[in-house]
Amino acid sequence: MAGLFDQQADLYLDARPTYPFQWYSMLAARTLHRSLAWDVGTGNGQAAIGVAEHYEQVIGTDVSEAQLQHAKPHPKVKYLYTPLSISDEELLSSIGGENSVDLITVAQAVHWFDLPKFYSLVTRLLRKPGGIVAVWCYNDIAVSPTFDPVMKRFHDTTLPYWNPNIQYVFDGYKTLPFPFESVGLGSEGQPLALDIPKKLSFEGFLKMLRSWSAVVTAKNQGVDLLSENVVKELESAWGRSNLVRSIAYKAFMLAGKVKL
Repeated sequence: MAGLFDQQADLYLDARPTYPFQWYSMLAARTLHRSLAWDVGTGNGQAAIGVAEHYEQVIGTDVSEAQLQHAKPHPKVKYLYTPLSISDEELLSSIGGENSVDLITVAQAVHWFDLPKFYSLVTRLLRKPGGIVAVWCYNDIAVSPTFDPVMKRFHDTTLPYWNPNIQYVFDGYKTLPFPFESVGLGSEGQPLALDIPKKLSFEGFLKMLRSWSAVVTAKNQGVDLLSENVVKELESAWGRSNLVRSIAYKAFMLAGKVKL
């Protein structure tokens, strides 16, 4: 999926919800050591920086150079560009080698991966025992009884323009293969449901919609899903453009350790 988010990298920085700091605390509490973490598909580094509060070093990798240009610097975080052409052995050595990583995180990205290849790398890299891998996504937003049906109608217009792998997200990761032993934070077929609270203006919400890969794909095909009329309908249902609402993103997590 390299390049999918390059065109909207600047929008994506402002649009993503902020993952609660408690998530990183509960993950750290389940690893035996806190030396090294790997944040995969790091994007702007949001999750990497959250993880860095609990681990001595974090390596954030991404296949998109454009995304990494927007990554937030942090003294404990090292960002690496990992093109799809990189070999497994190169990637392993750049992260830390086999049996070296205490926590692997993937925020809103694992559904784009070559899963068998990625899970093989995870199995080799995770420290055994004591290392865990955690993946999560968000797939919906709860605003108000007035707004939510309007949002549903807009979302339906985007469906033809998504990559097929987005179905994992639409399913809340219930159908995502995840061959790891549960650590009590969701397991294969039974993801842990979580909320991400956020205060958001309509303009911020609109930025999020414009960052959707389906919206960008449609635009590249000459279809403007966020036409002036659509934006007006959404804004009217929101309340007013400068109204800041308390909303909740609906999120889902899977976490586990290598089966020994």
